[in-house]
Amino acid sequence: MENLVIKGGKALNGSVSIGGSKNAVLPIMAAALLVDQPTVLTNVPDISDVHTFCELLSYLNVKTSFENHTLTIDPSKIKKRELPADLVCKMRASILVAGALLARFGEVDMPYPGGCVLGKRSVSSHVIGLQRLGAEVVDITRKFHLKAKKLESNEIVIMSEFSVTATENVIIAASTIPKKTQIRIAACEPHVQDLCEFLVKMGVKIEGIGTHNLTIYGKEKLKAVEHKVVSDYLQAGTYLLAGVVTRGEVTVTNCNPEHLDIFFEKLEEIGVTFKRTRTSATVYPTKKLMAIEHLKTGVHPNFPTDLQAPFTVALAMANGVSKVFETLFDGRFQYLFELEKMGAKIELLNPHQAILIGPIKLKGAPVASCDIRAGAAMVLAGLAAEGETLINQITYIDRGYENLEENLRKLGADIQRVEAVLT
Repeated sequence: MENLVIKGGKALNGSVSIGGSKNAVLPIMAAALLVDQPTVLTNVPDISDVHTFCELLSYLNVKTSFENHTLTIDPSKIKKRELPADLVCKMRASILVAGALLARFGEVDMPYPGGCVLGKRSVSSHVIGLQRLGAEVVDITRKFHLKAKKLESNEIVIMSEFSVTATENVIIAASTIPKKTQIRIAACEPHVQDLCEFLVKMGVKIEGIGTHNLTIYGKEKLKAVEHKVVSDYLQAGTYLLAGVVTRGEVTVTNCNPEHLDIFFEKLEEIGVTFKRTRTSATVYPTKKLMAIEHLKTGVHPNFPTDLQAPFTVALAMANGVSKVFETLFDGRFQYLFELEKMGAKIELLNPHQAILIGPIKLKGAPVASCDIRAGAAMVLAGLAAEGETLINQITYIDRGYENLEENLRKLGADIQRVEAVLT
């Protein structure tokens, strides 16, 4: 096991090039199973989740090759197998193969997926969505086991909630149905849009990309393609916040700031000065951060839940009282207990609402990373804090951020990865 050790209190300055999106590449890897020829993906982040997904595909006899951010997926010899628990339980995104396996083999048989602990995260929306395409439940009490003699268009598939991964599973499955399928209450995050763009290249016609209503005209025979994975707007937001909380000047390049419109609105509310171009963004030093009345997460294009924890670090340092309302997950606030160890003044009202009372000066302390984005929040807090911060459980961080320490060191951070001392 490893820890991160951060000596904070230094203003960060410089530029970070943003890599490909974790949340985009994983469903695209699953969709690559729909063809018999090799798919080539570029701008792929070199993170543990990608390697785990490659292991999952290898178990299905799918050949993968990953080098220099280019991933080749060859499913020409794919085999139908029950997926192993040790791989599936490593990350929730493993469920993304369900739609592709149903389309390809008429069956998916796997344990329930693992991943970040974010409260009650049911797979019912996946089951309901795939049932509306003709899938039948074999067993969903002990595992995720569905069958379909043939997937068929139900004309209109109404999702039971704005679930990103469930939407992606239904999109992937519907892409092989040679009829019109309409998906209502579809998630439309940038990574969902990138999956759609990938499938369009493969020969699927999709209308309404970027909206909550999709119309898909699938094809029984799709073609293998090359695709550049969209940049990770969540990484971009995290590095910009590193500049904000350390009162430095940080630029992110090779990104699409339009994916962060509401994020920039909130930066403006707390008093941050910034500049945006078509492919980059810069935040400038802010001496006095201001509290905001409400930071409310929601489905895209609302404020992203994955940036709630990192942004809250800035709110802890802001002048006044800020209220955070997490609408999507009831386990997102675990990191607040860690932030309190560093001196933050927090009132947890319920699993979805918290109040932060500032300004406070964060102080270094031993803290834990509760999930990917909570881990990023602890890193930001450590960068802003006086003294030394030790962060454990950093395997979560490695799942979502490539070369985090290296990028932060280039900005001037004093951050090291060390072996954990067992006591």
